[in-house]
Amino acid sequence: MKYKDILYQDIAYVKGIGPDKAKILNEELKIFSVFDLLNYFPFRYENRSAIHSIESINFTINYIQIKGYITDIKTDKFGNRNVLIAKIKDASGSIELVFFNGIKWLSKFLRTGKNYLVYGKVNQFRDTYNILHPEIEEATEDAIQFKARWCGVYNITERLKKSKWKIDSENIRKWIFNIYQAYPQLQIAENLSHEILIKNQLISRQDAYKWIHLPDNEEQIHPSVNRLKFEELFFAQLDIARQHKKMKQNKGFVFQNVGELFNEFYHQCLPFELTNAQKRVIKEIRNDTKTGKQMNRLLQGDVGSGKTIVAVFSALFAIDNKYQVAMMAPTEILAQQHFFTISKLLHPLPVNVHLLTGATAQKERKIIHEQLLSGELNFLIGTHALIEDNVQFKKLGLVIIDEQHRFGVAQRAKIQLKEAIPPHVLVMTATPIPRTLAMTIYGDLDVSVLDELPPNRKPVVTAHRYYSKNLDVLCFVKEQIDTGRQAYFVFPLIQESEKMDLENLEKGYEELKKFFSDYILVKVHGKMSNEEKDAAMHAFYKGEAQIMVATTVIEVGVDVPNASMMVIENANRFGLSQLHQLRGRVGRGSEKSYCILLTNNHLSEDAKIRIDTMVRTSDGFEISEVDLKLRGPGELAGTRQSGIMNFKIADLTTDFSLLKAAREAAAELLEKDEHIQHPENWPIREYILQNEKEKKRGRKRG
Repeated sequence: MKYKDILYQDIAYVKGIGPDKAKILNEELKIFSVFDLLNYFPFRYENRSAIHSIESINFTINYIQIKGYITDIKTDKFGNRNVLIAKIKDASGSIELVFFNGIKWLSKFLRTGKNYLVYGKVNQFRDTYNILHPEIEEATEDAIQFKARWCGVYNITERLKKSKWKIDSENIRKWIFNIYQAYPQLQIAENLSHEILIKNQLISRQDAYKWIHLPDNEEQIHPSVNRLKFEELFFAQLDIARQHKKMKQNKGFVFQNVGELFNEFYHQCLPFELTNAQKRVIKEIRNDTKTGKQMNRLLQGDVGSGKTIVAVFSALFAIDNKYQVAMMAPTEILAQQHFFTISKLLHPLPVNVHLLTGATAQKERKIIHEQLLSGELNFLIGTHALIEDNVQFKKLGLVIIDEQHRFGVAQRAKIQLKEAIPPHVLVMTATPIPRTLAMTIYGDLDVSVLDELPPNRKPVVTAHRYYSKNLDVLCFVKEQIDTGRQAYFVFPLIQESEKMDLENLEKGYEELKKFFSDYILVKVHGKMSNEEKDAAMHAFYKGEAQIMVATTVIEVGVDVPNASMMVIENANRFGLSQLHQLRGRVGRGSEKSYCILLTNNHLSEDAKIRIDTMVRTSDGFEISEVDLKLRGPGELAGTRQSGIMNFKIADLTTDFSLLKAAREAAAELLEKDEHIQHPENWPIREYILQNEKEKKRGRKRG
């Protein structure tokens, strides 16, 4: 049988599995073939390479492996529970093995005088030791070869554990052991070039698969893990780099002129001096849009770094060149905020700006549709309503997507299909993205970073207070309001407990009204009508209300420079990124601003880290790195939907240096051999083609 046939053989044919176990492996772990099983990697290792003497057992030992023969077996009662105690002896001494489960099976399996291999946790009772619930099997030559080594430990689901076969990590390792026993010459084709292997000091793919599952010693583990992580990251980066290269070849509209609108806005209307970072990014966008190739650029900027003004200048490039602009935001509140801010900025100029959301009246929609088709409407701001089929532009030249991770991939793609030639795309995010994620999720985009805050922005003073100090907090807020400032009180709204959270907000609102009886309070949450939300927002923005009580609907887009106080209730229930975004709503004016994180006394370890991080730093990129470590890549920046994060072994929280090396290798390969046709790169080409075939067949491949 050829090695490919072996690798893609149904898992049911592996010794020890069979059709029934195969079915549950299919359903639980998506393991269908031999190669799927080989791609199910251990997450840690246990050192069972030594067989210890019983005499060497002492209080410093936790788990131990011994070999000996059974001298005595008895059953007893321990309280209400049955217990089986077997005494095992080697040349140095004896110890008792204690079992509370599986007694019926053990009574048949264990025989006095027979040799057994035992691995388990040592339990100390006064001056004596026993081994509680050990793994035990006959000490045959095969068993010793299988057990007395470094052993991989595999993740097992609850359903597998509770199945009638009680499938555990040991079963997975045994089945892989059986594969290599049955096919000792099993070949796994190399998929990297000799040059990449040598340059990155990588072992062969063949050795990596064998050693990651069945290492002969500790020294084989790291090189095998390293090799397979590199491989996974390399092909992800190669795919992204090829997409990037392809996008770079897309024909795009040419914004030839820096025209009157741009110059008039810059010289006559700009209400503040641009930062050097803003000037640099505007220049990058200018250079992109005059090349004749489609721009695909990600603009990263921490809260308050001035992304909106960059978007306005980008829009003016397009409008000056007789093109239309669409700006898409994920929520109505954010779309309305953008519309309000941008309309105000562009008011002195002959630029026609409109807002389109799900709440836009039919009569207004008709006017928008007509003006879009005639070209009279220059700049349309809205929500996902922009991607509806009946929204047609005369000449759409630029699409700006804000907080893009909140949109689905299909939604982002659909708005680009409004024109035969795709419009330029500027993707903006105020959610700082760790370098590893940016290189992976957005590797197909050119990246600009606003790494400088406007000079009038002062750092927000952040403090953590327990609810026992709540009265002090309220008094401090009152002092601030008495000086003419405004304040936010933010309550959590978690989907799983939405009803209870809204009740807490209502209760908190009533209590705050009593304490701040001399002031006007408004509240905002997602269950209110658009009219109610707009009225509350407007009153707060105009300074008619001094306090806004809200959920995270104010997380992005709300810009009230006079608001210098934020109190976040039950701050331990918010994610780190959310806390950072919320804090960004204050400190937008010239006054000193404060953010107080209120919690109860009992915090989980993760909550303590989140709170301490917020108090320690306001650097969004540093915060994003901590968030990545706490939550993992799949939960950040909408990455779960992208499919990019489904790595089997690589870990973006820890593998930055490997990712960097893999990215460099992919870039170097495409630089030298763009179409991957040179003979030395055939293993890479063959692997890509094979993968494409397997995808078409609906088959998973490692």
